[in-house]
Amino acid sequence: MNIVKVKDTDKTKYMELLLIADEQISMIEKYLYRGDMFALYDDDVRAICVVTQEQPGIYELKNIVTVPQYQRRGYGQTLIQFIVNYYKNSDNELFVGTGDTPTILRFYERCGFVKSHVEKNFFIDNYDHPMYEDGHQLIDMVYLKRHL
Repeated sequence: MNIVKVKDTDKTKYMELLLIADEQISMIEKYLYRGDMFALYDDDVRAICVVTQEQPGIYELKNIVTVPQYQRRGYGQTLIQFIVNYYKNSDNELFVGTGDTPTILRFYERCGFVKSHVEKNFFIDNYDHPMYEDGHQLIDMVYLKRHL
């Protein structure tokens, strides 16, 4: 298993994967080139993520996705642990925003995140179509955080 930082010139080749976790290209383009992208390989690409620095000491995991056929094998957790170690500093915090979906919230909680705050109507106000996860329409963005 190997995790690499993706060069800016190579980021668009992962767009199809990024769209699994964030369904709108215009939203991805808001953070893609101002963030660091990492790819986890185990023979081939298994998971990717984008992390942005929102302010000094505050990072946000903007997009993390595991290739569907490799989900539930620990690749996402491995990538998050890599990110935690990569940005580790006693003053740093890592945030992640997601829909109010129990399975996803439990995943992040297992990775050491705790609920931080909610941004009301985020998905309605920022996406050009209704977003669904596990059969439920996403409305509010739930933010979780983890001290690094």
